[in-house]
Amino acid sequence: MRLTAVNGRAHIQIGDRLVDVAEGSGGNLPSDPMALFDRWADLVSWAGSAADGAPTVALDEAKVTCPVPAPRQVFAIGLNYRLHAIESGLAIPEVPMVFTKFPSSITGPFGELVVATPKVDWEIELAVIIGTTARGVSRADAWSHVAGLAVAQDYSARDVQMTPKNAPQFSLGKSFPGFLPIGPWVVTPDEVPNPDALRLWCDIDGERMQDSNTDDLIFPVPVLIEYLSSVTTLMPGDVIVTGTPAGVGLGRDPQVFLQPGQVVESSIEGLGTMRQRTVAGDWSWTP
Repeated sequence: MRLTAVNGRAHIQIGDRLVDVAEGSGGNLPSDPMALFDRWADLVSWAGSAADGAPTVALDEAKVTCPVPAPRQVFAIGLNYRLHAIESGLAIPEVPMVFTKFPSSITGPFGELVVATPKVDWEIELAVIIGTTARGVSRADAWSHVAGLAVAQDYSARDVQMTPKNAPQFSLGKSFPGFLPIGPWVVTPDEVPNPDALRLWCDIDGERMQDSNTDDLIFPVPVLIEYLSSVTTLMPGDVIVTGTPAGVGLGRDPQVFLQPGQVVESSIEGLGTMRQRTVAGDWSWTP
C-alpha cells in the first residue's frame, strides 16, 4: 500500500490514481494522515479490498502534502553509513548516535526550501514510520512494528549545528522550517523487493551528489528499533530518519553548500522522489 496526502487529506494509490481514504471508506476511516497510524491495520485491510471501486482522482504534485505531518516523536541517527563517517573524519560509532529534528521542521515533498544560513547542507535519508507501539522490541520482531517507509531529507545548517564549537547543537541546526521534507509516499515494506537494501540518491541541479544503498547502514532498521525501544516507547506515526550516506557538502574539499535558485531531488528506489527549489532566506543568524 502507498499512502500520501492531498491538501492535508489522506489518500492511497490505486493504479495511477488516488482514493480519498475518508470518502472511499464512507467515513469509517479518518482523513487526517496522523490519525490513520493509530488505525494502521484497519487502513491496510480496507485498502486491500474495500477500496476497490471507490472514486479516484488524478495525482497532482502541486497538491501533495506531507503524509506524516505531525509525528509525536522524530528520531534522527547520525553517522550511520560507513563512508559518511569516514568523510566526516570520525570513528565508526559503537552504538547509534541519536538526536531529534523538531516537528515544526516537517514539510511536504515538493516546494521551496529557504536557505536559512550560508551553510545549508543536504542529506538524503530513509525514513521509517512506526505503525504499532514498540517497547523493548527485539530486532527479529522490529519490522512488524513498521507502518511504512518514505524518502526524507535531513537539511542541516552546519554553522548552527556546529556552534558552540565544543558542544554542537545537532537538533537545533537541523530544525529550521522546511528542513525535514517527507514523502511523497509512505510505502508498506511488502511493496519493495528488499526493505533492508534500498538504493538512495540525491541530485542537485541534475548532478549526482549522493548515491548509496541502505545495506551499508552501520545500524540497520531492525537494530535501530531495538535500540530506541529499549530506552523509550515508540508510538504509531513516530518517524526515524536513519542517517545519510557519503556525499554531503560538508565532507567535500572544498566544502559546498546550497545556494538560492537550485533544485534538490531526493530519491529512494520504490519509494519515490522529492523535489525542493532553494530560495533566499534572511541570512540573519549569527553565532
